[in-house]
Amino acid sequence: MSSEVTTYHQRVAREKRALIVTAATALFLELGYDRTSLARIAERSGVSRATLFKQFPSKAALFDAIVTESWSTTDEDDPPPAGNVVDGLTAIGRRYAALLSRPQMTDLFRIVIAELPRFPELADAQFSQGKMPYFESVRSYLRAEHEAGTVRVEDVDLAATQFLGMISNYVFWPRLLVPGWAVSAERVADVVDEAVRTVVARYAATGPGVSTND
Repeated sequence: MSSEVTTYHQRVAREKRALIVTAATALFLELGYDRTSLARIAERSGVSRATLFKQFPSKAALFDAIVTESWSTTDEDDPPPAGNVVDGLTAIGRRYAALLSRPQMTDLFRIVIAELPRFPELADAQFSQGKMPYFESVRSYLRAEHEAGTVRVEDVDLAATQFLGMISNYVFWPRLLVPGWAVSAERVADVVDEAVRTVVARYAATGPGVSTND
């Protein structure tokens, strides 16, 4: 099989996967996780049942894919190198705000919240496969800055929670709960900058080689 044919089939498979994930997300929101069948998802997405089952053998696998897609980032979004805590936290904060602003992120949380009493495993999947890997990347960055001597952070879990919480509490949670809530790009930038300043004021070390751009 030629590389052109292989590339074509891979592209078609990705397109069908995207259609399936989009249809499943919409149906989970409309009907609930329990009442949504794979057959109904196949019909809504316009793919055959065989195609759907080939990619997702179960609803659980399909929900896992929704979690993964909602929290996915590019290779360029890896934690920045340690050495300048202001630049590093600003990059991380802007990426996090952009991640939370995705429509599929709001959809994911709404599904989890609605189905939590009956399907706690959905919350487990969202936490272990989505939020925690991202949270770990922020912890790793703060730990690297601590080891580089730019900050003094004894509890990286707490520091990461504080930083991300300052952003999500303004950018994400009101949008999830308040109809019509919207935050301008300029306001998001202000929120991130203020979160960075707060963390730097609390944790930045002083001395030669510390770059905080104050």
